[in-house]
Amino acid sequence: MSSTATITTTESSSLHLSAENVRLPTPQEAPRSLLQQVLVISQLFAVTLTASVIHGLVIAGLPTITKDLQLPASLSLWPSSRLPRWVELVGSLASGALMIGQGLAQNGIELVIMRALQGVGLSLHLASSVSIVTQLMPHGRGRNLAFSCIGLSQPLGFSLGLVVGGILIDTIGWRAGWYISGGITLFFTVIGLWSLPKSPAHQSADVLRNVRTKIDWVGAGLASAFMALLCYLLAILSADTSRIKTAESIIILCLAAVALLSFVAWVHYQSKRNKPALIPNALWRNTSFTSICATVALSNGVLNSMELFASLFFQEVQSLSALSASIRILPSLIIGILINLIIGFFVHRIPASYIVFVTSLLGAGAPLLMAIIHPSTTYWANAFVAQLLQPINADALFTVGLIVITNVFPDDTQALAGAVFNTSAHFGTALGLAVLQVISTVITEREEGRGKAEVKALMDGYQASFWIMFGIMVLCTGVGVWGLRGTGRVGLKRD
Repeated sequence: MSSTATITTTESSSLHLSAENVRLPTPQEAPRSLLQQVLVISQLFAVTLTASVIHGLVIAGLPTITKDLQLPASLSLWPSSRLPRWVELVGSLASGALMIGQGLAQNGIELVIMRALQGVGLSLHLASSVSIVTQLMPHGRGRNLAFSCIGLSQPLGFSLGLVVGGILIDTIGWRAGWYISGGITLFFTVIGLWSLPKSPAHQSADVLRNVRTKIDWVGAGLASAFMALLCYLLAILSADTSRIKTAESIIILCLAAVALLSFVAWVHYQSKRNKPALIPNALWRNTSFTSICATVALSNGVLNSMELFASLFFQEVQSLSALSASIRILPSLIIGILINLIIGFFVHRIPASYIVFVTSLLGAGAPLLMAIIHPSTTYWANAFVAQLLQPINADALFTVGLIVITNVFPDDTQALAGAVFNTSAHFGTALGLAVLQVISTVITEREEGRGKAEVKALMDGYQASFWIMFGIMVLCTGVGVWGLRGTGRVGLKRD
């Protein structure tokens, strides 16, 4: 299988802060002007947007980037991976600076390392976003729309990255996209210095002490070790599945299992002692929260895999240019924008379980259409409709999930729950892409061994992955409906 088809996200491995001890002044303590609210939401929107633009640039430019940097097949899976006030500013600054650094990368290893580090910066940004919005705006339509804007920034940024990436690759080169995105991110970081609400002076003075005493460094290390080992194992298997039998792979798998079990035991031990725990086990006792995290992980895994495999289908099976492939994925941008706006305005009128059920069923139609597509089928018959259905579920779930969190958790837990929710989405993306890539590689190698031409073997691998995606979306439907069955309507205005 072509090495350009091996790609995943490393952003999910980098939830390094526990936000449970962070609190912003409430709207009653410090009234916010409309201008400040607009600037804060714009800043959060722009930073998430540019991070998603980079993801789109990577997808559109995979073949070119892989050849230009001579990225080995075992590592080409990694480049696309993906306190509130100061956490947000540090995360935004790091993300912007590392975007520019990626544009300057001279080899694949440098790109991989900086993509992983950018994932840390983006996680800091996402972890703080929920707390900032909930403290800045009261319950009701305004907050719903704010969460919709943050949700909108991801599909909008990705689609822009696809289109801009296709244009840049065919004109001045892929690096320019990183420079532009990094510059925009740094600009909005400066905006955030003025607009983001400030914590009381005594909280700011305690930052260093809080870093030492209120962050679960052991839990962060165990979680990061688990994700790093798992993603690396899946990366090497996607290049050569026969390596699963080697001693190296077996050792990595065992170490990953030990890291996961140790993490669960450690956070339980910390919680019993009333000490900071990265992800307290008590969070998972809330059925609504657990189900929304599970569904967003499944949905995001399918969404990002659909984007990747559809792009590869257009480029490697139908032999289209990067720009032509990007244009064919563009309809998902329009639908993503519409879905986020609709959800923001009407989420409080419809029970959450109904939203999840309908959007999950529609989302399942996208991989189903691609699973039965033929290389010679006209774009308007299958692929176009698949692009229309592709973003519906993930975009709706992101907004619904953030609103559910603000409804079921108290203010001092919302930042932590929001961070876990965002990490679930990125974890699902990383794991979904990697697992589906391994499946696609196995099928492709098997068919090539039977004497099939390379393109036909690639198509068989892609179709097998699309069928798996369809099954995942059916599972997502069941989990979401069961878990949210008693939630009712969310995002209602409170007196």
